[in-house]
Amino acid sequence: MSQPLASWQLGQNAPQSHHPWLRDLGLFILRRAGWDFSGQMPDIPKFVAIVAPHTSNWDFPIGLAAKWALGFDAHWWGKHSLFYPPMGWFMRANGGIPVMRSNKNNAVERTVELARSSQRFALALAPEGTRRKVQEWRSGFWHVAKGADIPICCVALDWEHKLVRLGPTVTADEDDPAEGIARIRALYRGIQGYDRSQQL
Repeated sequence: MSQPLASWQLGQNAPQSHHPWLRDLGLFILRRAGWDFSGQMPDIPKFVAIVAPHTSNWDFPIGLAAKWALGFDAHWWGKHSLFYPPMGWFMRANGGIPVMRSNKNNAVERTVELARSSQRFALALAPEGTRRKVQEWRSGFWHVAKGADIPICCVALDWEHKLVRLGPTVTADEDDPAEGIARIRALYRGIQGYDRSQQL
């Protein structure tokens, strides 16, 4: 690696928080766990970040530490039961948006509207929607990016090399979501998750 962990910064146009103590905490966690960054987030005010592969509950603390270390201000979807007290305040404070599994379309519509009405906006999602092995990725991230006309940053959690890979950044060009998602999913080929048994 050509530069120290703490030197990874978001561009000035990207959505970012301004909590130095959280950045220090995130860097501390990543250093202790042996993780590093590679690549770069897009230096633009609005985008969707998809984080894959998602194979274990351990992905959440590493992803959250990376979010803090970068100073990245991102929203994310979580099942509504995660937002009950006492943890609900923590989830919301860190960008969580509660979602009822029975009404995902409403979550997409609300998030598209939020993206359109915000000067800066980022949504971070695990496209599998679960840590279990799945044949197909869920399409919520695609519909948000397409509906809000914003790009998609492909973030990979590479457990084999303990790297948080930032990028590449792509656009939702295809009219058929399945075709576009297959193109994006191919960018994660060869990335090893925490639990390889949960990957195809």
